[in-house]
Amino acid sequence: MKTICLNFRVHQPLLLRQHNSTGMGYDDSYFDEVKNRNLILRLATNCYLPANKILLNIINNYKGLFKVSFSISGTTIDQLKLYAPEVIDSFVRLSETGCVEFLSETYSHSLAVLRNKDEFCKQIRNHSATIENLFGTKPRIFANTNLIYSDEIGATLCELGYEGVLAEGPKTIAGIKCPNFIYHQTKQSGIKVLFRNKKLSEDISNRFSDYTWSGWPINANRFVSKLQRNDPEEKIVNLFLNYAAFGEQHKFGSGIFRFLCEFPPAVFRNKDIVFSTPSEIITNYEPASIMPVIYPALCSDNRENLRPWIGNGIQQEAFEKLYGLSDLIDTTNDHRLVSDWENLQASDHFYFMSTRTNPDSRLQTSHNPYSNPFDAFMNYMNVINDLTYRLCLQRKERLSGGLPKINWKPNSEK
Repeated sequence: MKTICLNFRVHQPLLLRQHNSTGMGYDDSYFDEVKNRNLILRLATNCYLPANKILLNIINNYKGLFKVSFSISGTTIDQLKLYAPEVIDSFVRLSETGCVEFLSETYSHSLAVLRNKDEFCKQIRNHSATIENLFGTKPRIFANTNLIYSDEIGATLCELGYEGVLAEGPKTIAGIKCPNFIYHQTKQSGIKVLFRNKKLSEDISNRFSDYTWSGWPINANRFVSKLQRNDPEEKIVNLFLNYAAFGEQHKFGSGIFRFLCEFPPAVFRNKDIVFSTPSEIITNYEPASIMPVIYPALCSDNRENLRPWIGNGIQQEAFEKLYGLSDLIDTTNDHRLVSDWENLQASDHFYFMSTRTNPDSRLQTSHNPYSNPFDAFMNYMNVINDLTYRLCLQRKERLSGGLPKINWKPNSEK
């Protein structure tokens, strides 16, 4: 029996407004309220509400046989509560069916795991508490920002009580080429690892409306036939999709919602395929083997795979300046300062600074407000400098030598 594990990522960062370096310490409204509200309302109308309605109907029609999971960032939850509470209500209705699992992640969809373990753990705890408060169950499975994973991350998750983790599908990790099994961390008490099937996931999330793709057009029956062509020994297919692919990235006219409606019936016409949540998989399936991942990575144990976020000089400078504020943040009791710092950690801000000529389109998780990566860097650094100034003022300290000088010229990528 083959099982499909269908997972959706729901994330929209708080986008920055244009911030200049004048009036340092006096202009602390960093985030573009109008743009963020309009984007959330558009996503609610185009994606979240219609897609949630479809999923609820399918669950009710198949009386518990259809199952999915969601990874919703805390930043998105906060915006939905503020601008579109009806979307939260629709997720609650899904949770009440017992067929939807909500995963844990970092609260602000951050890269804290690469720089600050304490902040990483704090965000996980805050997110888990938020999910439990909204949906009544404590998450057992973790999905890191951009599915970044390593042995060290797995060990930390074990300490926090997680039983499983979703990770990006490997090209080759320690000789393992197939994502369609469950794996075990190297430590004896290690966490169970579910790898995303990259190709099948991106057939939907990236290529569904790509008329130039050789596999276009794709429909439910054709997609299920791809699943059936897998080796019979490959029992698990983990699909991890950007939820905004439905109605936003791929518009209504593309047929993406028809695909969503027709996919479960096409699966159930095959007696040898079922749907399972991640928790059900780690409970019902034994790991195929032990799987070492030395470095925090996406597609392999290679640091190069983090390049979309911290692969060039301007990204690294911004990243270090952000987490260089950790000590100042730890000494403040100002909730506004802490909240601003946390929201500035969203990985999207660093992705906007990517100078790669052909970045993976899957990473385009939000609407980029900048015309080029250097504008993104300059605006971000203006905000970071202003936040630094506010933190130092609060501690009644003077900045020695003034504010940090911004070097906007990136180092050459290696």
